[in-house]
Amino acid sequence: MPVKVLAFSGSLRKDSYNTKICRIACEGAKAAGADVTFVELRDLAMPLFDEDLEKAGGTPDSARKFKQLLIAAQGIIIACPEYNSSITGALKNAIDWASRPAPGEPPLVAFKGKVAGLCAASPGALGGLRGLVTVRSILGNLGVILLPQQVAIMKVGDALDENHRLKDPKQQQSLLDLGAAVTATAGKLNA
Repeated sequence: MPVKVLAFSGSLRKDSYNTKICRIACEGAKAAGADVTFVELRDLAMPLFDEDLEKAGGTPDSARKFKQLLIAAQGIIIACPEYNSSITGALKNAIDWASRPAPGEPPLVAFKGKVAGLCAASPGALGGLRGLVTVRSILGNLGVILLPQQVAIMKVGDALDENHRLKDPKQQQSLLDLGAAVTATAGKLNA
């Protein structure tokens, strides 16, 4: 059976650079044999995490759907936009909802033992590196196995061509390799 990989971007923006680079990493995962599901957080429209909301009505359908996609996956590819040297509210919110245990469910079932590859893109000179530090910390504490390699694309507005490919073949290949590494590592751990 092929490795199942869930991929998403922490951006809600329709024309997001991070979504574009995440899709490139997905190509690498698919080429390595993964069954890839790409989800747009904007399409799920999860409300802000609120324990009172959860208590009153349970987990919203959109958050439950996202969590089920994570549970079904062995690998995860996340493109992580950097907002104010940290992560986006949308990404943190999605992680928070997915971390909530359902009755009778093991803690952190959506995260523990999953293999994740991280990437980021930014119009700035650091390519989103500062936000990746925060994402690594959060996911590591949730039991995710994070690949040591990560990809940060700086000055991304000039780095992508009109077909949403990276002009620099080495950068393009680094994203393809990230997707392939998620697939290979998850496959070995789930063999």
